[in-house]
Amino acid sequence: MTDELTQQQTQPAPAATTPRTIAGRYVLRGELGRGGMGIVWRAEDTVIGRQVAVKELRLPDGADDTEVFQERVLREVRTGGRLNDPAVVTVFDVVADGDATFIVMELVEAPTLSDLVRQHGPMPPHQVASIGLQVLSALQAAHEAGIVHRDVKPGNIMVGPGGRVKLTDFGIAQAVDDPRLTTSGMLVGSPAFMAPERVAGREALPASDLWSLGATLFFAVEGTVAFERSSTAATLHAILHEVPYLTHAQGPLASAIMSLLIANPEARITVAQAHGLLSMAAAQQGQSTPPGGQTMPYPGQAPTMLSPAGGPTPPLPGQAPPANPANPAKRTVLLVAGTAAVVLLVAGLFLGRWIFSPPTDNAMLPTMTYGEGGAITELGRTSGSDWCLNTQLTGGWLVDSNWVDCDDPHYLQLYASLNGLPLASSSSSSDATVAKYPGEERLRELAERWCSTAFHGGRVNPNDPAQLQYRALVPTEKEWAENPTGSGANPTRAIHCFVGSARGQLTKSVVVDLK
Repeated sequence: MTDELTQQQTQPAPAATTPRTIAGRYVLRGELGRGGMGIVWRAEDTVIGRQVAVKELRLPDGADDTEVFQERVLREVRTGGRLNDPAVVTVFDVVADGDATFIVMELVEAPTLSDLVRQHGPMPPHQVASIGLQVLSALQAAHEAGIVHRDVKPGNIMVGPGGRVKLTDFGIAQAVDDPRLTTSGMLVGSPAFMAPERVAGREALPASDLWSLGATLFFAVEGTVAFERSSTAATLHAILHEVPYLTHAQGPLASAIMSLLIANPEARITVAQAHGLLSMAAAQQGQSTPPGGQTMPYPGQAPTMLSPAGGPTPPLPGQAPPANPANPAKRTVLLVAGTAAVVLLVAGLFLGRWIFSPPTDNAMLPTMTYGEGGAITELGRTSGSDWCLNTQLTGGWLVDSNWVDCDDPHYLQLYASLNGLPLASSSSSSDATVAKYPGEERLRELAERWCSTAFHGGRVNPNDPAQLQYRALVPTEKEWAENPTGSGANPTRAIHCFVGSARGQLTKSVVVDLK
């Protein structure tokens, strides 16, 4: 026993492990985390003497072209590294070492949004909106530079002290998504946060990042992943065909999330519109949230959504075409805020449950009715670009002949419409009947919420110097029930939103061109 102890004591101690050094200057000090694309290390830049994060990327499983992989990573990540925005993690260097590629970046010691929600549950709506605004700023900077992130998700959003947000991994998904690198059927990006157009096989667009942002904000405010199912196939099916329910958000945050989650990228709200809605939501600290009651889906036909040019929004491949447009004899223009948000609004109209708080807005004028028996007896027929009225909306007026081009002096401009309010469900479209008139009070509530969202959500130019005011028009009961002639035409029912100046006439359009 003594000999054994003596032998153990006289044996030399094992040599200390030498820290790994990359490119002769980055010493890896410890692992911070790992995921599907590699390992993140805490490291020291020995040249400058600062702490950095180093992400080690390796060739995706099943791929065998190391040279192509490294070339694309170097190019795409360096492109992303030129972005200059407070919400973007700064990239300092990209180097290749052996069969691995290393991205040297700003060290942000903060949990991810995914970590926070998993540990503490859903976040307050105003905080979610604040996070959304910062990520939106990063995406806007990227999109203006021609960069699509392609993998916006809670795990790529870091939330530091005071709510400071950093979006990381710019360029990585773009670099990996190359047919020469991937095996058949491989998905690049997180399936549950992948936009429908990408699932359908289309190229990633800036609008694809916005959809992923909507899914991320849904997760933050609800505590659950909107489209995550038991298998990847079921998840992708849900993304293409299902609409999630919000239970913890209302008002402009609910509108922003559901409008970002529109399946058709051409109908999805823009960065400017999302910024307007999220800004309102971020300012609502201390307001109550819904008591957990789900927003219900509307079981019948969705309202018709028309573009400013008057044409229906094109469907994605494999999706059903949109419903027939509303009567062309009626003036129609749309704030492109998305079918899903409209379905939820109309659900509230018919089921008596709202996702929008009652608007309190000094810019809103009293709502008026139009049609037979209404304050405005007839809005009339318009054509071309005459979207404006050279008269005020005064009770008992027929405004049929008062439409003018918006380059001419005018008092009012039609800035949004919600067209084709729902038909009762039926076994065939030819047998569809008019849904029961919900009553003027409920129509007014819906119209005021819709027009308020359109007015404050980026449709009306916020920089216009005029003191702008707006009002909603809703159909009378007789107008609601009116059926135009022609096979397959929808009943004439629409909510219209007009904007004007408290100072008198306008001399130019105040509506933002969404084309």
